[in-house]
Amino acid sequence: MLRLPRFQLHTPATIEDAALLLREHRAEEQDATKTGTPGITVMLVAGGTDLYPNMKRRQFTPRTLISIGRALPRGIHDGPRRQGSPPGLSIGAGATLTAVADDARVRDGYRALAESAIAISTPQLRNMGTIGGNLCLDTRCNWYDQSLFWRMAEGMCMKTDPSVVCRVAPSSPRCLAVASADTVPALLALGASVRIVNASGERVMPLADLYREDGISHLVIGREDIVTEVILPAAEGWRSTYLKLRDRGSFDFPIVGLAAAVRLDGGIVREARLAMTAVGSRPVLVDSAAAALVGSHLEDDAIAAAAGAAHKAARPMDNTSGTIAQRKKTVPVFATRALMALRDN
Repeated sequence: MLRLPRFQLHTPATIEDAALLLREHRAEEQDATKTGTPGITVMLVAGGTDLYPNMKRRQFTPRTLISIGRALPRGIHDGPRRQGSPPGLSIGAGATLTAVADDARVRDGYRALAESAIAISTPQLRNMGTIGGNLCLDTRCNWYDQSLFWRMAEGMCMKTDPSVVCRVAPSSPRCLAVASADTVPALLALGASVRIVNASGERVMPLADLYREDGISHLVIGREDIVTEVILPAAEGWRSTYLKLRDRGSFDFPIVGLAAAVRLDGGIVREARLAMTAVGSRPVLVDSAAAALVGSHLEDDAIAAAAGAAHKAARPMDNTSGTIAQRKKTVPVFATRALMALRDN
């Protein structure tokens, strides 16, 4: 039986209090690093559906957890109007995945998000897991997501010990652990932004700018930053969908996740986005696929061109379930299916 390590738990009532606590403990962590005892000593937790299992496997052993589940906004409501356009949608980062999947406005206007949220794990974990937690989900790898006993027997990897080579590609200068959050490609395809808060203030950034191609430091934001809100633009004229490949029909993380969205006007594609996850260390928007669709009527040739662009952009590695060839070949198949579904909707 895997048990949690000992830790101290703080439960601030507000995000402002959480940000101040986080800054205080991060300063202590940095001081410890200077004195020769580096390591992560403080972490945030919301639903805990990913962090607690990682702690049981001793992937993380923070001495302090700051629980922000009660402090995060949980509501889903219409966003502000901009230049007379219809309102978008604002989703508090503390909203559970079940709440997101069940919301009528999400299902009707942002279908890809509802489909991706309902595809995550099991009902029990969706009832606990949050949309903000899914956006910040740690990268995964067959060498990394194992118990401490297994890793001690087989050998550590770059993600747990920077002095060790990457076990997937020993000559790689960086960790190749893979992005595995289902909601991210859906939100990328929908043009989402996120609100970030820390002790110094807040800012809004496009979700696409939140990630980088690094299996260890996959988030661009600092460790004193807190994702508090997901902001979606108006859905008028948009159609979207999400497809997921996994070993089993439930519970599993994606080994390919693909979302597509198009805005139609008079049957012509005026805007398009196609995003993928689980085929690299960061989720990606495939701009060349979108370019192949704009101006088309979603004819077969345009769909084939977009699917080919997605296939070219996919870079799966041998670090998760399924073979490289299987996952690579799935990408154009999913792109074709998704775009045909949007055409025929």
